Amino acid sequence: MLASLALAAPATSAAGGGQASAATPAKPVQSATLEQCLTSSVQAERAATFSGEMTAIPGSAKMEMRIEVLERAPREMAFHTVTAAGLGVWRVAAPGVKTYKYLKQVTNLAAPAYYRGAIRFRWLNARGKLIRSAELRTARCLQTIQAEGPVAGEAPAKPA
Repeated sequence: MLASLALAAPATSAAGGGQASAATPAKPVQSATLEQCLTSSVQAERAATFSGEMTAIPGSAKMEMRIEVLERAPREMAFHTVTAAGLGVWRVAAPGVKTYKYLKQVTNLAAPAYYRGAIRFRWLNARGKLIRSAELRTARCLQTIQAEGPVAGEAPAKPA
């Protein structure tokens, strides 16, 4: 459904950070979020921003994350992976980073369609051996032909 897909992907990472106290709930090791869902009557202005965040675990020397975009037309039963330059590439956190966050903005989305992020995480030890992996999905972003209100059970769309 995508004629051409434009991507912007600022990556951020944070070194260090304090330990969680007994009174503070532990932060999840990984998370996947639909940060923003913008609808518009103009295809070039339709966008979705997905983020993944992961925290170093004991024994990990390297953290990697991969964000893929999934698309589903309203009458289709399943999501399928969108193929475009810059999608589905493993991104590596800088050495010593304790928390790694990566954002992927996708623009020029077709409508009507649902979009969601599939985010994969992997932690490697100093020898490059996989010690843990995980995959999470974000909430759905509904792109409509005309900017309408949010659909029940969907992430709210913000007009461009």
